[in-house]
Amino acid sequence: MGLSAFVLHLFLCSFALFLSASSWELDYKIKALQDADRILGLPGQPPVKFRQYSGYVTVDETYGKALFYWFFEATNQPEKKPLLLWLNGGPGCSSVGFGEAQELGPFLVKEGPSIVFNNYTWNKAANLLFLDSPAGVGFSYANTSLDVQGDNMTALDAHTFLLNWFKRFPQYKSSEFYIAGESYAGHYVPQLAEVIFDKNKNSTEDTYINLKGFMIGNALLDDETDQKGMIDYAWDHAIISDGVYNSIKRNCDFTTNLTEECWDSLLKYYNVYKIIDVYSLYSPTCPLDQPFAKSTNMFAVPKSLKTIDILRRIPAGYDPCTMNHATDYFNLPYVQAALHANVTNIPGPYVLCNNDVNSAWQDSATSILPVIKKLINGGIRVWVFSGDTDGRVPVTSTRYTLNKLGLNITEDWTPWYNHREVGGWTITYDGLTFITVRGAGHQVPTYAPKRALQLVRHFLANTKLPSVAF
Repeated sequence: MGLSAFVLHLFLCSFALFLSASSWELDYKIKALQDADRILGLPGQPPVKFRQYSGYVTVDETYGKALFYWFFEATNQPEKKPLLLWLNGGPGCSSVGFGEAQELGPFLVKEGPSIVFNNYTWNKAANLLFLDSPAGVGFSYANTSLDVQGDNMTALDAHTFLLNWFKRFPQYKSSEFYIAGESYAGHYVPQLAEVIFDKNKNSTEDTYINLKGFMIGNALLDDETDQKGMIDYAWDHAIISDGVYNSIKRNCDFTTNLTEECWDSLLKYYNVYKIIDVYSLYSPTCPLDQPFAKSTNMFAVPKSLKTIDILRRIPAGYDPCTMNHATDYFNLPYVQAALHANVTNIPGPYVLCNNDVNSAWQDSATSILPVIKKLINGGIRVWVFSGDTDGRVPVTSTRYTLNKLGLNITEDWTPWYNHREVGGWTITYDGLTFITVRGAGHQVPTYAPKRALQLVRHFLANTKLPSVAF
């Protein structure tokens, strides 16, 4: 698209939005801040009636840390809809580049690169906020070197982001607030919820966040059961031999650092995933001559034999080449300008996952279960979902992990339906709901978009998924 055509495109999109979008009465200074972040249109964007905004929110002036967000009003009646924050994991992967552009956002990337409207976008259910977190991820940045990063700092910075974002968008301050995410966001989401929960106890009207619940999918939650479940799932799905399985069982104790004998056994297991996609066992892989195809391989030999070095790998997508399309799209100068992104000229090209952030990760909880139990006891709604063809954080791992919580079962294993098809199975515990999504891989909204939208709608409404065909 040429520059003149793009300018015309922006004008037409802006005019259409002016005529159709809803708004609240705002102070002129607040409105000016929002207008500065308003997206008038993106290259190749189909016309839409909802407003969208993106930009930076400073979270630490000392270190010059600013986090990048992309926000979409709900497709209709945004003033009556809750606010949902989505986080991707890694650590080091972009919620904009994955969650928005490849999974559940209004605009999905395609070959070209280009974008198309997602008929199952989650802003049909909520006002939808994507955050690149922590600093160094996606378009987020820090002006000083961040040699050490981790869970605690990420949660505190995300909380600061929210407080400052609500100052810029006060019309959402009283909305019901929810958090959702996947993979390593199994740490991010509950930890951020805990910070909000704790700080709300001594908050003022300006700092209170109306947190109601969170939902996490294919989530890293407990080092021991996450690892054990990976191995058991691989054997049960005929991916590894009896010999490899028994060798790992004999040599590996996932409650401690890994021995050389354990690592030798694990390498035989990891080698299988050089030829199939661990994140979606039955999907095709990206051709090896594609420029980013090898970046989907999570099984590089770690620098040490700590369990966390194996757990912290980079997630891939459904179309194994979609990462290529997203990387190309977000590197386009016109796209960055339209998004108000890369305003500090970040060194190097935009990348979906920053390995420097991943390698600098030092603070990682071995288990998130104490946090989840605390929040359940505090009355926070908790849903956990799992795509059942993911080998990376498989349904087996999640079931082992949830069993550790020791919660009473209030409604046992039962199918749930998306129209006439079984969408998966669900079990309701005292304070937690667990849902499987049939035929979905690691990134559930990518593999099963219709079922994922149904899932989030029921989560936000706090209603059970249908147990009979309809």
